[in-house]
Amino acid sequence: MQHKAYQPENALRGTSIPLEISANHAVNGHSIYDIPDNMDIAYFAMGCFWGVERLFWQQQGIYSTSAGYSGGVTENPTYQQVCQGLTGHSEVVRIVFDPSIISYSQLLALFWENHNPSQGMRQGNDIGSQYRSAIYTVNAEQYAQAIESKKRYQQAMNTQGATETITTEIQPAGPFYFAEDYHQQYLYKNPQGYCGLGGIGICYPPEK
Repeated sequence: MQHKAYQPENALRGTSIPLEISANHAVNGHSIYDIPDNMDIAYFAMGCFWGVERLFWQQQGIYSTSAGYSGGVTENPTYQQVCQGLTGHSEVVRIVFDPSIISYSQLLALFWENHNPSQGMRQGNDIGSQYRSAIYTVNAEQYAQAIESKKRYQQAMNTQGATETITTEIQPAGPFYFAEDYHQQYLYKNPQGYCGLGGIGICYPPEK
């Protein structure tokens, strides 16, 4: 199964030169580029990546987090380009995690509970395709878990009387491009900065 990029009309052309970012995570000092063999990777889009990244770096078992862009067609996009809605990318957080400490299913629970997955091309007051809800998976196992988790959370929403339909995009991961260094671990560097993260008050059903 291949990644199907979101391609807007008049998509912007990119560049072969990636953005430069700090080599180490600002919060825990771990390498951004060198990933230990015992780690797994997850990619989530939940709106503005500032608050999303903080949510995940605060969890036990997280080796590193990075803000970036994925899901679209423009190579090595800039923040300004992504905000124009002409790259196809969403704001994505890459999570490097130790599966012996925190499982992918636990990450999925955090994903569903901490944003509104039924708003289409927006998240709260943040409007645009770059703020869409998405899960980009790295293998068939993650894909199957993500699809099943979506069904479980939709059922939980229905049980609680919610009438909205989940719009979360779930598909195999394509290229991930790091965002500018300014955006990396933004809320650690700027504790009073903007955070639009917020769930809908419905818990993800516990695994049986």
